[in-house]
Amino acid sequence: MTYTPDAIRTITLSTLRLPLATPISDAKVFTGRQKPMTEVVFLIAEIETEQGHSGHGFSYSKRAGGPAQYAHAREVAQTAIGEDPNDIQKLYTKLLWAGASVGRSGVATQALAAIDIALYDLKAKRAGLPLSKLLGAHRDSVRTYNTSGGFLNASIDEVRERASRSIEEGIGGIKIKVGLPDSAEDLRRVRAVREHIGDAVPLMVDANQQWDRATALRMGRRLEEFDLVWIEEPLDAYDAEGHADLARALDTPVATGEMLASVGEHERLIAARSCDIIQPDAPRVGGVTPFLRLMTLADQAGLDLAPHFAMEIHLHLAACYPREPWVEHFDWLDPLFEERLETRDGRMIVPDRLGLGITFSGQARAWTTDSVTIGR
Repeated sequence: MTYTPDAIRTITLSTLRLPLATPISDAKVFTGRQKPMTEVVFLIAEIETEQGHSGHGFSYSKRAGGPAQYAHAREVAQTAIGEDPNDIQKLYTKLLWAGASVGRSGVATQALAAIDIALYDLKAKRAGLPLSKLLGAHRDSVRTYNTSGGFLNASIDEVRERASRSIEEGIGGIKIKVGLPDSAEDLRRVRAVREHIGDAVPLMVDANQQWDRATALRMGRRLEEFDLVWIEEPLDAYDAEGHADLARALDTPVATGEMLASVGEHERLIAARSCDIIQPDAPRVGGVTPFLRLMTLADQAGLDLAPHFAMEIHLHLAACYPREPWVEHFDWLDPLFEERLETRDGRMIVPDRLGLGITFSGQARAWTTDSVTIGR
């Protein structure tokens, strides 16, 4: 048996606006840096080949950037038409150079992420495998924790109730937001949740970059008593040196990386030993191709892995990490897909469906605002 070459026939790009049922606030809202988040904007890429194979992927933006991602993807997508969809590394490089004048991070690579992820979805489907199996999985389930119930717009009673519900649904850990201007209120919220869920349930906190170095050190020391799995983004995302100093000073592990938009930016974190747990986001760094490179670098540095958001993608990638990782559970995206990911005994189960194992729902199509098909 020999391989029959295929070619990309069309790439359809769409913008989708997902409204959030309740405006979401983290510390960036309470410190006046941002307004409450009311929607998430997605860039969807759907690829069809001459032989009839297909794949889809997505990238996203919060508060701003969605139209820019869509515009950039429209400009460079033609570069991939007629190419063999299996040559993903080659295609990534070609797409990157098509937009090289605007750099290799941020919107420039986030726009490529949707296409790159769609290519991996297609390749796994063509191989008759879930994406994790195509890449080479170490496990069939991943530890999971809930974030969507712990935002600062929710009262402490609501946070406790949602924590109980998450645990009942088989989710293993609970993460809540901190970083309020009143540090005493942060401590009250953390204490209330720890007492509610008990000492055996993993608990994390996320300051969303809102502390300066002195506050982060002081709060980190005061939070030690709660036996946290990690303190997330205590400092500005680009303060590699500050994070490194903090990681050395605290017993509680430090986690960061979600806001970085390239492999190069993560390499600086890794080189500076800025965290114990690295949190890359595949749509933000450019897709599966750069994420795989990051996983290798993180493993070589002895770091734990907890990818940010987009569990539908990151579950497959985390399953391939040599060290036991975490994956973040968000229910925000549920309306976009026909399928649901299963949680059981504190873990998220890798689906046995082919590719990413997701199909877009009719509701997702109804929320589509712009769409273009590029090809021949």
